[in-house]
Amino acid sequence: MIYITRTIAIDEREIQQEFIRSSGPGGQNVNKVATAVQLRFDVRNSPSLPDDVRERLVRLAGRRFTEDGLLIIDARRFRKQERNRQDAIDRLVELIRKASEKPKLRRKTRPTLASKRRRLETKRYRGEKKRMRWPVSSLED
Repeated sequence: MIYITRTIAIDEREIQQEFIRSSGPGGQNVNKVATAVQLRFDVRNSPSLPDDVRERLVRLAGRRFTEDGLLIIDARRFRKQERNRQDAIDRLVELIRKASEKPKLRRKTRPTLASKRRRLETKRYRGEKKRMRWPVSSLED
């Protein structure tokens, strides 16, 4: 079990990991050993996620989320397979933690009278500054 929050835990069997060849550091080893990890997590069919967390996770995942409902995380930062594997799991946990936070409700507020006056004053000041850039008209016109 991978514990994300006090209420959310994911069974490790819900996560598929595939090891692929990695670009980046490693020298000739890069061409021989599959050190990069591609982690797949089926968000739509996961029984571990509440519906509201699932919706926010889809929004947060962005282009890492496929049409099939899979969340794909590529980890190729390290030279060791195990460290990349742990990095991918850590990134998944962090993403789900962010999705589990309920967004703060926005309360409508109205601008204060003083802030309206300040805004109008700066607009007047800017207009006056621009007016001063105009050419001076002669009295003969």
